Amino acid sequence: MVTGRGDSGKLEWKVDIPGGKSETLVPESGFVCRIWRGLRGLVEGFLLKIWRFLEKAWGIGVDEPRKLVHCLKVGLALSAVSLFYYMRPLYDGVGGNAMWAVMTVVVVFEYTVGATLSKSINRIAATFLAGSLGIGIHWVASQSGERFEPIILGFSVFILAAVATFSRFVPSVKARFDYGASIFILTFSLVSVSGYRVEKLVGLAHNRLSTIAIGTSLCIIISMLFCPIWAGDELHSLITRNLEKLSDSLNGCVAEYFHQNGTVDSGGEDCSKKLRGYKCVLNSKATEDSMANFAIWEPAHGNFNFRHPWKQYLKLGASMRYCACCIEALNGCLDTEVEAPEFLKEHLQDVCMILSSCSSNVLKELMITMKTMRRSSKIHFFVGEMNSAVKDLQNGMKSLPTMLSVPPPDTVKGKPGTKTTIPPLMEVLPLATLVSLLIEIAARIEAIVNNIDELACLAEFKPAKDDKPKQNQSTITPISDDQDHETMTAIQKV
Repeated sequence: MVTGRGDSGKLEWKVDIPGGKSETLVPESGFVCRIWRGLRGLVEGFLLKIWRFLEKAWGIGVDEPRKLVHCLKVGLALSAVSLFYYMRPLYDGVGGNAMWAVMTVVVVFEYTVGATLSKSINRIAATFLAGSLGIGIHWVASQSGERFEPIILGFSVFILAAVATFSRFVPSVKARFDYGASIFILTFSLVSVSGYRVEKLVGLAHNRLSTIAIGTSLCIIISMLFCPIWAGDELHSLITRNLEKLSDSLNGCVAEYFHQNGTVDSGGEDCSKKLRGYKCVLNSKATEDSMANFAIWEPAHGNFNFRHPWKQYLKLGASMRYCACCIEALNGCLDTEVEAPEFLKEHLQDVCMILSSCSSNVLKELMITMKTMRRSSKIHFFVGEMNSAVKDLQNGMKSLPTMLSVPPPDTVKGKPGTKTTIPPLMEVLPLATLVSLLIEIAARIEAIVNNIDELACLAEFKPAKDDKPKQNQSTITPISDDQDHETMTAIQKV
């Protein structure tokens, strides 16, 4: 080990390494330098997190600009209602209760028009009803003398609060009036326990009701006039997208089972998303319920009339989830460790692929029907093709027992006359399960067709275009119970 002066003039330590090489030892930094590097690392990490957050926020704004528009509308509503504080004439008109208008805007303004209308109407109605009852009960209590006044007020608070709270457990009330019940309990309790006289309570209730009306009116006007986001449109688009996802998932699962990768769109992650699209359908119940409840409050807009059958969308969504459950089970066949023999898969591959394609065509045609809100002139033809493919698959299943009991001749090491080994039952069950699920999916798709036909009648969809050639509807062959029984019998024989 030697010492010397470096280029900078500082003292350096060097270690001689065998082979004629030497390595310079860097001295440890001082305490201040370590603190500086630590602080610099913290600042750089903090700035990096802020930058990533801004990038994510920018991506959300670019992908969904309506969310950015909603934020601007909330800011506009708060700016407008704050004028009651900043402008003296308006402040003198509503007094110090203008804060209730600001609170109303913050609490009531929602993403969709239906949600804003629902909360606004609930808040106004609950405030008016609770205020009126509170003033009336307060007057009765004040006329009963000082001895009975606290008893009457306490008993009324107990009864009405208990009844309003219990009403929130009723499904129909909870779906549409849950927020109103909460505001009713809050307002009635505040009015009942206040120590004001009846004359002052009337003035206080009038001021607060007027400020709440101002806040809700601003929310409704801005929500409906500036880039409105309708809950009905969101629900309709959600159902339309889910139909397309069911179609892509069904095609993808069957193609992957038979290793027909060429029939699935290549694209890695995008292909995987399409294959798992049925999961979005399974998880959409809560969103559909909330959107349907909010859509009921909305006025007529676009292609949706005042009394549009929004509840029919819930039935349609339930049928689609019923079909998605079968597709989920079908997707489970892809991960099974036991695989069916290749000669059996080749025997049923074509009919399974045809049935999958026909079922997918029905779902895509239904998606177009929902998107355009126009009846389809080809849906009956597609349903007929699907049922015909079901019949072909059932006939293919009937021939399986013969193939398994009399195996085809094969040649092993040049010795003719050797027969193939009969596969065990466990190797045949996955293929039989796949076939059974495909037939069940076809039946559940027919239920979706019936629900959309009912929705088209209730919502008065536009008639099918006359320029399209009418397809032969005589090809419709619904799946009968006898055919299902024959298919199950064939599976049991296998």
